[in-house]
Amino acid sequence: MAEVRVRNFRVEGLIRKPNWKTKFKKEVRAIKPEDAVEKVLMEMGSKHRVKRCHIKILKVVEIAPEELEDPVLRKVALGEV
Repeated sequence: MAEVRVRNFRVEGLIRKPNWKTKFKKEVRAIKPEDAVEKVLMEMGSKHRVKRCHIKILKVVEIAPEELEDPVLRKVALGEV
């Protein structure tokens, strides 16, 4: 069986509601880009009460552990935890 490798992704997007617009950048750990997008959509919906139809994903980029800006994710990715 092939080894599954968890990678780091930076997802950038735009939230467009009728009376509110904002850009966002979120870092997540996932196996593939589609999983990273799904995770961001779930988090935005639960934490910020934004429906999926109001979220537009602009870019999904795989990044190295050293490039992570989130200190908790960086420690997990570098194996310091």
